Amino acid sequence: MTRTTTIQCPKCKSERIRKNGMNKGKQNHVCVDCGRQFITQKNRHRGYSDEIVQKCLSMYANGMGFRAIERSEGIHHTSIINWVKQANERSTEADYSPEPVFKVEELDELETLVMSK
Repeated sequence: MTRTTTIQCPKCKSERIRKNGMNKGKQNHVCVDCGRQFITQKNRHRGYSDEIVQKCLSMYANGMGFRAIERSEGIHHTSIINWVKQANERSTEADYSPEPVFKVEELDELETLVMSK
C-alpha cells in the first residue's frame, strides 16, 4: 500500500513515501522509488545555551569546583570540564601575549646574622 503524502524523499525527491516503523521514537519513512530510509523530524538543537556555559565558566573561574557547580546548576561535571578545556584551547589559539609586568622592590637595610658554633 503506497501512501501519497507531502513528504519528499531527500535523495530522489519522489513523493511516493510509506511509513517504515519507528526509530528512536521518531517516525521512519522509506521511499518506494529509490528505497532510501529517512526520518522527517529534524533533530532539535541539543546542548546548553551559551548563557549557561558562560555562567558555569565564570563560576569555575571564581574558584568553585566542578562538583559544586554540578550540584548548584544540575549540569554534569564532565560537561563543565569539557567547556573549560575548550575555553582554554580557544584562549591559547588567540595568540595571547600580555604586556610584561615588572615589580620593583627595594630593600633598605638588610642585615644578616651569621653565628658560629
